[in-house]
Amino acid sequence: MRKSYKIDVDCANCADKMEQAAQKTQGIKDASVNFMTLKMTVEFEEGFDVKEVMQKVRDNCKKVEADCEIFI
Repeated sequence: MRKSYKIDVDCANCADKMEQAAQKTQGIKDASVNFMTLKMTVEFEEGFDVKEVMQKVRDNCKKVEADCEIFI
C-alpha cells in the first residue's frame, strides 16, 4: 500500500534526513520526501499496521530533525 502525508520541515537538507530515517523504519518498503510540495510518500510492506508504522516513522524523523512534523 502507498500513502502520502503532509509534512512540515524547514529545509531540503532536513527533508533528506527525514526521508533516510523513514526508509530505515521497519515496515517501510520505500519512502520519499518532496521538500517543494511538503509531502512524504510512503510504501508499506505487507502485514504491518500502517498507523503503528507511521508512528515509528514520526519518532525516527524527530530523532534526526526535532522540529519536523508528519500529519498522520
